Amino acid sequence: MPFNLRMKVLSMLRLRTLFARCAAVTVALLAVAAMPAHAATGDLEKVLRQMDAASAQFKSAQADFRWDQYTMVVQSTDRQEGTVYFKRISAGKTTEMAAQIRKLNGRDDPKTVVYDGKQLQLFQPKINQITYFSPGSNRDQYESFLTLGFGGSGRDLQASWDITFAGYETMKDGAQSVQVAHLDLVSKQASVRNMFSKISIWVDPVRGVSLKQVFTEPGGDSRTAWYSAIRINTQMDANVFTIKAPGATIVRR
Repeated sequence: MPFNLRMKVLSMLRLRTLFARCAAVTVALLAVAAMPAHAATGDLEKVLRQMDAASAQFKSAQADFRWDQYTMVVQSTDRQEGTVYFKRISAGKTTEMAAQIRKLNGRDDPKTVVYDGKQLQLFQPKINQITYFSPGSNRDQYESFLTLGFGGSGRDLQASWDITFAGYETMKDGAQSVQVAHLDLVSKQASVRNMFSKISIWVDPVRGVSLKQVFTEPGGDSRTAWYSAIRINTQMDANVFTIKAPGATIVRR
């Protein structure tokens, strides 16, 4: 075979080999790139089904909390600490919530918040005032916020939010290490997106409870909640869901 012809054949063979290798690498890279999305979808489905199972058994919960409210314009954070309570009522269709706030930025500043399935009440003992907030047509929004990580089912979560599975993490609930699923939520309702551009929760799907939540507002403000010493379906004082304040000033909004 003439030298020039042999060189052309060798060049063609090298090009074919190079092309085959590139094609193989491309296919491998595409396969690797596709794996996380497929795995994430499977993980999300597993988490949501676990939440369904936990919700079916949920009756009540209580936990210690820390709520940090960050205000971007002044770059400051206010911290509230206390205990929160949840109770399933009305044949599992409504959740009551009560929060006993004890401290603000490390100082005693007691307040009580109660949601009874119909209205939200805020009691401020320092001024002996109860403020009633009626959810009106926003009742479903109240419920969806309340059950984001305490007794809500995966099915209900999917109905109200576009969900992204961001992976598994390990967090502490007191001395106990817990595997949690990090879920990013964007509301399907424009009115909710106007309040919160995104909500992230770190949920223990086996118990159906959140250990952390971050509510991000469109303007950059945010509220971060941490929950610990979580107790599920234990006996609790029914009086925590009732505000008793004789002579208190009543304000309705």
